[in-house]
Amino acid sequence: MSGNIIEVTDSSFEQEVLQSDLPVLVDFWAPWCGPCRAIAPVVEELSTDYGPKLKVVKCNVDDNPKVPGKYGIRAIPTLIIFKGGNVSEQITGAVAKSQITAAINKAVG
Repeated sequence: MSGNIIEVTDSSFEQEVLQSDLPVLVDFWAPWCGPCRAIAPVVEELSTDYGPKLKVVKCNVDDNPKVPGKYGIRAIPTLIIFKGGNVSEQITGAVAKSQITAAINKAVG
C-alpha cells in the first residue's frame, strides 16, 4: 500500500472518514478478492492524482465487519465516497478508472 493510503478499522472509521474535512474515498476490500487486487493500483493512482484534495482509505471487510454492515456492503470491491460524513457516491465492482474519477470529481468539485 502506498504512503497516501490509510488502513481504517471499525474503531478508526469515524475519526478518519466521517470527521474528515476532505472528501474520503473508502475502498472496501478483502485479501482473497481478485477484483479487489485488480482495482488496488487504480485506487493508489487516484490517491496520488488527487493529492491534498482527497483522502483515500482502505477497509478490510474480513477484519472489520461493523462498518461494511452499517453501509450495506454486500459485494467487494465497493468504493464509497464520503463528503462531510455522508455518502456522496457508491461504486460496486472493479470498474474503469474514468468511472471512479467522475464520481470523485462530483464530490471534490
